[in-house]
Amino acid sequence: MSRKREKETIRKMVEIYCWKKHGSKKGELCPQCQNLLKYAYQRLDNCPFGDRKPTCKKCPIHCYSPLMKEKVREIMRFSGPRLLIYDPFGWIVHELREKLPVLKG
Repeated sequence: MSRKREKETIRKMVEIYCWKKHGSKKGELCPQCQNLLKYAYQRLDNCPFGDRKPTCKKCPIHCYSPLMKEKVREIMRFSGPRLLIYDPFGWIVHELREKLPVLKG
């Protein structure tokens, strides 16, 4: 899976979280969520695995700071199940990547 797809997935999860938790307009982000998304994009851009990157949960390198790691976990716990409603294809791809090593590349 490409970093582009990873970026789309994290963006959608952050948008859902911000919309539901911070009351932002759908598709917009509050400053806190904008900063978190920018941070996640920087980490993806600098990932030594490139486009062969595993999902963060299964990655041997933990490049997020502890604070950001916890915030992203919170967002994923909240938005992951909702992604099935708002982006079913993205949810399916993300779940399959978690479970099937064949789809890692």
